[in-house]
Amino acid sequence: MCVNSHRVGKAVIPNKIMHDLAGESLLHDEERQVIKMRLRSYLETLGVPECLLVSWVGEASECAGNADEAFVRLEGLMARRQAVPESEAPGRVADAARFRVHAWLDGADSEAHVDITARPPLVRRSMASERWRSAGKTGPFMPWRGALLAVLVLIPSYIASQFLLGVLPHPGLDWLNDSLAVVFGLLFGWISIGLWISVAGAVALLFWRRPGLRREQDMAAADMPGTAVVMPVFREDPARVCAGLEAVYRSLEQTGRAAQFDFFILSDSDDADAWVEEERAWADLRHRLGPQARMFYRRRRNNIKRKSGNIADFCRRFGAHYRYMVVLDADSLMSGAALLQLVETMEANPRVGLIQTLPAAVHQRTLFGRIQQFSNRLYGPVFAAGLHFWHMGEGHYWGHNAIIRIEPFMRHCALPRLPGNSALGGEIMSHDFVEAALLRRAGWAVWLEPGLEGSYEEVPPTLLDELKRDRRWAQGNLQHTRMIFTRGIAFPHRAVFLNGIMSYVSSLLWLALLVLSSVEVVSHRIVTPRYFPRPHMLFPVWPVWHPHWALALFWFTMLILFLPKLLALLLVVVRRRTRLFGGLRPLVASIALESLVSALLAPVRMLFHTMFVVSILAGRKISWGPQVRGDGGTSWREALRHHGPGTVLAVVWGSIIYLLSPSYFWWLMPIVAAWLVAIPTSVWLSRTGPGLTARRLGLFMTPEEIYRPPLLRIFEQVRARPAARRCTPTRGFRAAVVDPGVNALHCALLGISGRPGEAVVLHRRLVMARAIRSGPGALDARDRLCLLSDRETLAALHRRIWALQESDAHRWLHDVRADGEAARSAMHPCGALQGALPRTGDDPRGLPIERRYQ
Repeated sequence: MCVNSHRVGKAVIPNKIMHDLAGESLLHDEERQVIKMRLRSYLETLGVPECLLVSWVGEASECAGNADEAFVRLEGLMARRQAVPESEAPGRVADAARFRVHAWLDGADSEAHVDITARPPLVRRSMASERWRSAGKTGPFMPWRGALLAVLVLIPSYIASQFLLGVLPHPGLDWLNDSLAVVFGLLFGWISIGLWISVAGAVALLFWRRPGLRREQDMAAADMPGTAVVMPVFREDPARVCAGLEAVYRSLEQTGRAAQFDFFILSDSDDADAWVEEERAWADLRHRLGPQARMFYRRRRNNIKRKSGNIADFCRRFGAHYRYMVVLDADSLMSGAALLQLVETMEANPRVGLIQTLPAAVHQRTLFGRIQQFSNRLYGPVFAAGLHFWHMGEGHYWGHNAIIRIEPFMRHCALPRLPGNSALGGEIMSHDFVEAALLRRAGWAVWLEPGLEGSYEEVPPTLLDELKRDRRWAQGNLQHTRMIFTRGIAFPHRAVFLNGIMSYVSSLLWLALLVLSSVEVVSHRIVTPRYFPRPHMLFPVWPVWHPHWALALFWFTMLILFLPKLLALLLVVVRRRTRLFGGLRPLVASIALESLVSALLAPVRMLFHTMFVVSILAGRKISWGPQVRGDGGTSWREALRHHGPGTVLAVVWGSIIYLLSPSYFWWLMPIVAAWLVAIPTSVWLSRTGPGLTARRLGLFMTPEEIYRPPLLRIFEQVRARPAARRCTPTRGFRAAVVDPGVNALHCALLGISGRPGEAVVLHRRLVMARAIRSGPGALDARDRLCLLSDRETLAALHRRIWALQESDAHRWLHDVRADGEAARSAMHPCGALQGALPRTGDDPRGLPIERRYQ
């Protein structure tokens, strides 16, 4: 072996790298003083009291051959300080790490012990997918509801298509006319479904008392089954996630039943900074709520199958501890009373496998978000009541704000990969509809509970954010074409699959209708009419237009589109709830403005959805990125990039139609105008200024804004609380490396991994050496995850960074002023970086934690 290299197992590492991994020799008195100063900086960063600090610095530096060895001795001193009996800390981590986490959270001079248990005991259960070809129980199906809805939709659709043929010239003699009639009939049937759902919902809310689900009243705490509240997250804002869970827990505390619920943050985040910040936010949440709150955190290393895989992973590992789980999204909230009512209803109905609530949209400030929030709150209950009427125990599941019976879910709802590598194959993206169908196929009822109060969510704040979400949903819904005819699926769930598909295919049909009608008009302008379309005809067929018939058909179609809005308004007036929407006049004005905005946005959505469907059918897949939340507006550049092609299409199409058929141009004008103004409309609707102005005028008000529910008040108080202050200003990956408390927390949560192979050990050492030599800027995303994934490597890197000489340490430890306003790279005269030190007289844990790292 070369004298300039070192052997690790079968791997050979150059001595230069081994020197980077080893501590520098510090044997002289002057160098020993440098060690002491570094140890002192480290302990002051943790907030260790002066009396203890002096003692530990002396003991750790005595007889130490180098700085790395001194820090190893310091770890031993910390371990002895924090040591507790095993009975008091089951499953405890290393005591030195516990001390650092304790000092980071509570102060090193506190006598309390910190519990950083991240998850309950592991109890593995199997969750394997069934053969989808096998028939399952479909339960009692009420055919009269499906037959009635089919009659109400199909017969008027056929009549409307025949009426359109009568409007056009040469009825039945032109393939173009026949194509127009077929497409129009399909679209007419599609909008008729929404009408009859709304009619049924309005009638049900006025006259019908829903049967089916009963509820256990006054259930004793001892009889409450174990329930898990799970929140899958993927690169979400950790502060928002933990604030939501804290609000839900505080609401449960007020009911006195919080002890029966465990909370889980199930992370799929694949970003190093997001991973560390989630752990920090979770630890701070645990610290705020106290040891009685059972808040757990788990991050998957391999996020296969996205959200459905995350939920399945939870069920396999921890599902045996619980009878039910309540699934929340990162932006979901649910009151304690609602959670208890869901559990009590499940207990009273042992054949119910899932209950879906109707979440109300909240917390919107942009004009687009406020309009969507208003629509959700006004029209949503009517539509949900109609869905409940038509589906009964074969209802919907929307993937969140629902309670699920874990045992049948594990037995029947594991999802396989769809065959093929096209956009319609692979992992099932819109998993919620499929899971509900599989539960029902196995004989378990699935109910939509539209009357439950206290369930909330947020909606996309801008039009482009909504369209990005729709792109993912479009691919997921189109995948359902492969499941409609799966054996054993109940007819209502087949209808749900078809309804989801039509949500996006209808846009393609609408565009096809516009194209066909334009071709029809243009052809009659540039092509000589055929007065004898068939051979051997004795009399000519004269083209006859019926514009008054066309106008009647148009207004009848508009009535079908707007009647659900009128029914919702009528229902609010009859039930005397107009004050919950700001009063009658503001309510009517809000409906009118919402209808105008919807009319402007419908052609824009149609164009985008058409492009989505075409790209998916062409085989183009997409990645499932994080959901956009908050009030971020749309820039002019972004709006131009996305809406520019539609604007060009509007100019070209409108110009051609105006030159060839000015009369038809005015029929097409609403579509063309919507595309022309899409850019300024998208930008204006994304701003918070117009949204707040509308609120001051009393427009687009919702009941939650008129009478603030207690849960939302709790959430707002939590969000308004100042951020927790910790010992260093570093965030994310850098915090896990240099911050003593964050490093200890992360290492503790990693636990002890198995023995890695020699190639893995070599790779980790090479990455660590590069980090020491070149700083965090030399590490890519995979390198950072590599370091964060191994407990021993990260702990060693932490010690080495604190033991580095002055010339190398500045890449990791920056001097951040206590007020957080300036950063500079000045080193301590003795070699220890002042960036980790508070100013004289400042609280050592009082530094801000802005997102500033390199």
